[in-house]
Amino acid sequence: MQKINRNVVLALLSLTSLVFLLFQLCYYKFYLSHKNGAAFSKGRGSQSGQDSTRWHVVRKFLGLISSHNIPVYLIDPLILGLVNKDIEQIKSSPDGPSPECKYFCAPRDFTTFALLDKTWKHDVGLFTAAEKMGFQWLKIINKDPRLDGMDDLSGMEIPLHYIFKLASHAIHLVVFYERSGNFLWHGPLRLKQHMDRKFVPFRKLHFGRYPGAYEKPELLLVSIDDLKVQIPKNPSSFLEEMSHSRFLECRYREARAFFQLYPDDVSLDAVEFRKKAKSLLHLAALTLNNLGVKFWLSSGTCLGWFRQCNVIPHSKDVDLGIFIRDYKADIIPAFQKAGLPLKHKFGKVEDSLELSFQGADDVKLDIFFFYEEDDHIWNGGTQAKSGKKFKYLFPKFTLCWTEFVELKVHVPCETLQYVEANYGPEWKVPVKTWDWKSSPFNVQDNGIWPIDEWDNVIQIY
Repeated sequence: MQKINRNVVLALLSLTSLVFLLFQLCYYKFYLSHKNGAAFSKGRGSQSGQDSTRWHVVRKFLGLISSHNIPVYLIDPLILGLVNKDIEQIKSSPDGPSPECKYFCAPRDFTTFALLDKTWKHDVGLFTAAEKMGFQWLKIINKDPRLDGMDDLSGMEIPLHYIFKLASHAIHLVVFYERSGNFLWHGPLRLKQHMDRKFVPFRKLHFGRYPGAYEKPELLLVSIDDLKVQIPKNPSSFLEEMSHSRFLECRYREARAFFQLYPDDVSLDAVEFRKKAKSLLHLAALTLNNLGVKFWLSSGTCLGWFRQCNVIPHSKDVDLGIFIRDYKADIIPAFQKAGLPLKHKFGKVEDSLELSFQGADDVKLDIFFFYEEDDHIWNGGTQAKSGKKFKYLFPKFTLCWTEFVELKVHVPCETLQYVEANYGPEWKVPVKTWDWKSSPFNVQDNGIWPIDEWDNVIQIY
């Protein structure tokens, strides 16, 4: 009798465990998974269920924004990298079903899309509809730098990023804005104190750690994994642009403090010079961009941007820097064709090259070529009457975009170190008397050009 009771008890325990397990499965399927948006009625792809979930989340998001007539385009670097390998096939492939989920099922935490601010009226109905579809969402706002200026720091906030989360995947929607330099800009992703920092793994986001600047892309409508989506027409160019997109704002707050100590020159001569310098800089940028030559604001022009968000009126020239590796023989004829005759050419491509072009009304354009060594970067100078050579040393730096006199242009990302190298710790104090041979903080003698080379390395026109 004791043996029978033991068997009965074991059977009852097993049955109870089985019933409890079935209850848990039903509870998850019909309640939790529906609540979290993970209960997808149809599998997708030839890979795991997790891969299928990513595709379904993207499909639901595209359906959401389509129902609200919001044009977005794909900028996810991982997916665009995969698409770029098959771009010709994707462009020519029919709209029929794909045999497998190759792109949107790729392992990742986010899928990133872009939205142009002017194409959307920030309809709150979108978020209500998103919640009904099971999405959780988060909006990241910050100040609008386009409204800042010397007269006003607006502090007005605008939406910069949206996160839509469903199941185990999230959509990152980056909001792009047009800037006066005729380019697109997105702001940084900075969470307010009250925001949930565990909402998604923010550190894995590709966009938002820094502000970014991009050219306006030409878009192409394609079918990827049976989903209609817009992508940049040239994905490889966009990915290359992304890798060098970091953007620095002009420091208006510091500039206002500077002008409180040193009132701005608003004389007619200063106003006229700034107008001419702006025109010359725009022409130089157009010429070099057409040649595909990367350049940046250097010397006094860089100092003016960093210190006072404007051209220094007593500088009397525009200064640009170019890495010698980017030198092209077409530079001189291109500037001459643009109406800027060569004023002087010092040095040679192998050593201390610098060019100077004559702009209108004695405003000149100086282009300094920079040479990279193991632990520093330098550009050279030449004194025409003596053949003396000078070298100006800078710590190594990278390039970022900024907006200056309504132009998208490069500056050294490590601007403070760059400016301090050239102008020393007192760079904030204006100096109107400047000797290029002795005043720079980083200048040093670099020998003398051999007399038999003077005809080639010292050319004045």
